[in-house]
Amino acid sequence: MKKFWAFLMAAVMLMSCCVFACAEDRVGADPALVEAAKAEGELVVYGSCEEEYLAAVCDRFQELYGIKVTHQRLSTGEVQAKIEEEAGNPSADVWFGGTTDPYNVCAAEDLLMPYEAANASHLLGSAYRDADGKWYGIYKGILGFMVNTEELQRLGLEAPQDWADLLKEEYKGLIWLSNYNTAGTAKLVINTMIQKYGHDEGIQYLVDLDKNIQVYTKSGSGPSKNVGTGECVIGIGFLHDGIYQIVDNGYDNIALVIPSSGTSFEIGATAIFRGAKHENAAKLWIEFALSPECVELGVKNGSYQFLVIDNAEQPAVAAEFGLDPENVMDYDFDDAKKNITTYIAEVMEALGDAADGRFQN
Repeated sequence: MKKFWAFLMAAVMLMSCCVFACAEDRVGADPALVEAAKAEGELVVYGSCEEEYLAAVCDRFQELYGIKVTHQRLSTGEVQAKIEEEAGNPSADVWFGGTTDPYNVCAAEDLLMPYEAANASHLLGSAYRDADGKWYGIYKGILGFMVNTEELQRLGLEAPQDWADLLKEEYKGLIWLSNYNTAGTAKLVINTMIQKYGHDEGIQYLVDLDKNIQVYTKSGSGPSKNVGTGECVIGIGFLHDGIYQIVDNGYDNIALVIPSSGTSFEIGATAIFRGAKHENAAKLWIEFALSPECVELGVKNGSYQFLVIDNAEQPAVAAEFGLDPENVMDYDFDDAKKNITTYIAEVMEALGDAADGRFQN
């Protein structure tokens, strides 16, 4: 009997080693980099994706490499502000998730470290990375509306079908959007409206939209979390957040709307902070983040974005809801990178006292 149990334990250990070996094969990192990262032994991650997905990828990295991972969930605007304040002496090593507009600001301020990742060869195109290797895309999310169908029916209203519809007086006090100062999602909304309507007209659109906004949330996913309950009737945000509320939280009273005249998309990114204290572990994180082993954890943890590497399996549920990753406007990332800080200041100045006290910090 002792021999049997010894054999069984040996078999289990062998199978476990094979599983982890296969998982490391799916990452494909340079063995020398792996050893250097393990020698550092630690990694600190700021994450701007949802907490469940963030925790899952951090736990998996720690399991694979035995590197202690500490993580904190912050909105992209919060990370940007924190890294700017720390000015090259960051309290974290890497950034994971969240739309690239704040990443681009930090890249322009030389707060992100260039790294030419081997796994970047699997990206679907050059649009999904910074030209200097300061950030890399890990997913793609489509901007749109989430509506509570029960509340709209109770109010005798139709769901908005396009951006212009949101300005109708009948939607006054029914719309939620995130905070332009703290949420990458809201920064994308600014850039989208300016690129769609022109500079002055785009800012005027946001001023007019403000008249119908009930709440500005700190995080970009904030509106989606309140649609199913009816507290928010119309939420502006990424449609994969709406899918999570429908599929994982059971809110079948939520409908998703892709604006009929076109919309934009985010590229969720990952990056190394310049001055990272665990540089090799940070580089290994980038290789891991650009692997199926990492990005396929999204759909298993309530994140239904489209993936942007060619060797990963796309989440089927996104297509089931009619989301098409190619049905988006030609978004000018360069203009957004150069001007978003100015645009935010201009929007806030244009809003003046109208939105005073309504922006959640």
